[in-house]
Amino acid sequence: MSPFLEALTRVPDLLAAHLLLAASALALGLVISLPLAIWSARRPTVAKIALGFASLVQTIPSLALLALFYPLLLSLSTLVGGGIPALGFLPSLLALTLYALLPILRNGVTGLAGIDPAVIEAADGVGMTAWQKLRLVEAPLVAPVLMAGIRTAAVWTIGAATLSTTVGQPSLGDMIFAGLQTQNWALVLAGCLTAAALALAVDALLGAIEHGIAARRPLRVWIAAAVLAVGVLAALTPLWPRSGQTVVVGAKGFSEQYILARVIGHRLEKAGYRVEYREGLGSVVAFSALAGGDIDIYVDYSGTIWTNGMKRTDVPPRAAIVKGVADWAERHHGVRLLGTLGFENSYAFAMRGDDAARRGIRSITDLAPIAPQLRLATDIEFLERPEWAAVKRAYGLRFREAHPYQPTFMFRALTDGTADVIPAFSSDGRIAADRLTVLTDPKGAIPGYDAILLVSPKRARDHAFVDVVTPLIGHISVEAMREANYMVDRDRDKASPDAAARWLEKKVGL
Repeated sequence: MSPFLEALTRVPDLLAAHLLLAASALALGLVISLPLAIWSARRPTVAKIALGFASLVQTIPSLALLALFYPLLLSLSTLVGGGIPALGFLPSLLALTLYALLPILRNGVTGLAGIDPAVIEAADGVGMTAWQKLRLVEAPLVAPVLMAGIRTAAVWTIGAATLSTTVGQPSLGDMIFAGLQTQNWALVLAGCLTAAALALAVDALLGAIEHGIAARRPLRVWIAAAVLAVGVLAALTPLWPRSGQTVVVGAKGFSEQYILARVIGHRLEKAGYRVEYREGLGSVVAFSALAGGDIDIYVDYSGTIWTNGMKRTDVPPRAAIVKGVADWAERHHGVRLLGTLGFENSYAFAMRGDDAARRGIRSITDLAPIAPQLRLATDIEFLERPEWAAVKRAYGLRFREAHPYQPTFMFRALTDGTADVIPAFSSDGRIAADRLTVLTDPKGAIPGYDAILLVSPKRARDHAFVDVVTPLIGHISVEAMREANYMVDRDRDKASPDAAARWLEKKVGL
């Protein structure tokens, strides 16, 4: 099967989730916008406030708006004693609804304000009530203008829904983000084309409804609406209930995580579970999703939770960090740490081998004096992580410039000379393949990062579930993980995360 056709096999489930989210946001946007447009058309002060707020929302990047709902919903859930999901569908729905407001609201207000006053006077003259005027006069006249706004909102919403991946909501963005990270352009193309085709199809059907209203041809309107409804129902069929228990496996946004998620998923599928994947999650989002039950299991790293979750700045031995994380996760969140997978994936500053040799740099201590002359490329999270703050404190590092990249492009920036230093990952196969020099950390500023297997509170005491995944504990060596990672990350003859996962399972006897 060609890579593109293989990528298309992932489309149905993600398209269904994407369409459900976009349709729900558009519907909620209509419920809010239509009454507000009528009120605004009759009250100029209300119009200024409503349109001003809707315009302000548009100035906020959609990714930032999605992220902002996480702490807001988390705080609200804490205040009311839990029960409000801070991740997944709800924050995505609320953010996209806000984005849908402006075009619907603006076109509605503009359409109502543009009606000839003589028409309104005639309606008043024949004794129509306010409701009759709205239903029989204003609504038909404003409908074509309003539909133009709805079409714009639909296209915007479908496009922005791809970003919901970052807050744990499945969408076509799963394919795009995963493809960008692993440089699987077939996956990116399949996700982009499907999202574009969906937007164009919905816009065409809404356009048919708009033209039918303008031409006063109700049959055309009903046919287009029926086709749209049938299409939505057909696209949502993958979400209909299926037999068997469903398990959600989480993954962060880099190759190793995609591979390990598939290793876990394969074992669960063999045991009879139906598996779904939530990929491309940030570190905080992933753990919160697990603690909240939005995902059932995923692999994290002890140092990440030690510094990000527990806010610890001390650096004890690796075993002590793992134990501390296990106790904290269970005590405060009900999350169970089953054990370490057998390898560590820590941050390790790296340079091109020839450059490091020429400059005589072997450790971060050697790096510090000349860092102001060098350029740093990092992954998207690193510059905001406690580890970076700890390294700066310990060594006084100050670079000439620092830029975040997706991890794959971070390595590319180093090898092509765009950057001089990166915080690499110790289990990454590209370190050896690109002949990079890993700098030692003589002051021990960076904690240990053992790969740990975490399960959600609702699965923590599910012995059948735990028994299926327990054989992973202690079975994956760093050498095997590096090889599997490089299969996905190399420039030529790339393997998919699924293929690399199956290779890894055979390599380590799973």
